[in-house]
Amino acid sequence: MKNEHGANIFEISKELKINLDKIIDFSSNINPYGASKNAKEYIKNNLDLVSIYPDPNYKDLKLSISKYCKIDQEYITLGNGATEFINSFINIITPTNTLLLSPVYSEYEKELKKVNSNIFKMFHKKENNFKINIQDILNFSKNNNIDFIVLCNPNNPTGFAFSNKEIELLLASFKGTLMIDETYIEFTDINLFSSINLLKKYENLFIIRGTSKFFATPGIRLGYSLCANKNIQKKLNQLPNLWNINIIAETMGKIMFSDKKYIADTKLAIKNSKDFIFSTLKKFKNIHIYHSESNFFLCEILNKDLTSDLLYEFLLKKNFIIRNAKSFEGLDNSFFRFCILDSRANLQLINLLIDFFQEEI
Repeated sequence: MKNEHGANIFEISKELKINLDKIIDFSSNINPYGASKNAKEYIKNNLDLVSIYPDPNYKDLKLSISKYCKIDQEYITLGNGATEFINSFINIITPTNTLLLSPVYSEYEKELKKVNSNIFKMFHKKENNFKINIQDILNFSKNNNIDFIVLCNPNNPTGFAFSNKEIELLLASFKGTLMIDETYIEFTDINLFSSINLLKKYENLFIIRGTSKFFATPGIRLGYSLCANKNIQKKLNQLPNLWNINIIAETMGKIMFSDKKYIADTKLAIKNSKDFIFSTLKKFKNIHIYHSESNFFLCEILNKDLTSDLLYEFLLKKNFIIRNAKSFEGLDNSFFRFCILDSRANLQLINLLIDFFQEEI
C-alpha cells in the first residue's frame, strides 16, 4: 500500500471500497489548500493551450522562477519533477564515496547504487532530537574520503533543517560536491534555511526544488535545479528532450511562482496549524512530537504496548492515512509521520489520536 511519497490512495480506495474523496490523506505532505487559484483558473479558461507547443526555451517560466528565487536565470535548469534531477545529477558526477544522513528519502540511495557509489551513513538520532552537527559531518567526511554529500533540507521524515549559515560552514571546508534537496524549503523561513544565496560563491553546490509539495501540483511534474557550475549545467541541458516541460506545467508554473498572495496565505495558514498541532500533542503522555521546520511532524509512541502498525490500522478504518515511519532506516514501529491538512481534518486527527492513546488533555 505504501510508497516513498506516502500512501497509494488509489489502492487503498479499492481495498476499502470507498471513493478517493472519502480518504483523508495525512501521508503525502502536500499543501492542503491546493494549487494557486489564479493558475488553475487560467488553465480552465485556456484549455486550447493543449494544442500548442510550449516555448522550447521556456523564457517566461524561467523569468518567473528567477524572480521568485531572486537569482539570475543562468543558474536555473528545468526538469520533469525534482526526482529527475536526483537521477541526472548523480549520473553526471558518479561519486565514489557518498554520505547520506539517515533516515531520509529512499530515492537517493536507489540512484547511488545504480552508479556503484560507496554509501556511508550518519544517523539523525532521537537522543539529539534528530539534529546533526556540521562539524561531525566534516570530520566523518574527512575520515572516509567522502566526495559527495546529499542533504534533504528540511529533512524527510524528521523535519530537521540546517540553516544556510551551517551549510556555508560545510561548503567552506568540504572539497567535494554537495547536493541539497529543498523540496520542503517553502514551508520554512527561506531567508534562514535556503542555500540559494550561496550559489554564486560555491560551484560545488547543487540545489533541487520541486512544485509537488508547497505548490500542490505533483500531477504536472515540474521541478528545477539551481547551480553555478557551467559544466554541470551543460551536461544537464544535454539530457532532457526538447519540450520536456509540457504546456500545462509551463503555464501554471509561471503564474503560481508570481502569485504572492497565494504564497503568503499558504505560509500563514500552515504555520498557524503547525503551532496548534504541536502545542496540543505536546500535552500527550503517550506521544513525543519532534520539532519540525516542514509541513509534517514525526512522532514517537512512548507506550510500549502500542505501535505505529496498530495506529495505522486504527486510523485506516476511519479512512485516515498517516505514514508508518518504520519503513525509514533508523526508525522502528514506534514512529509515525503525518502532514498538515486543513483545520477541520487536523482537529479530527487529533481527536482520533486522543481516542487511540486514551489521552486526557
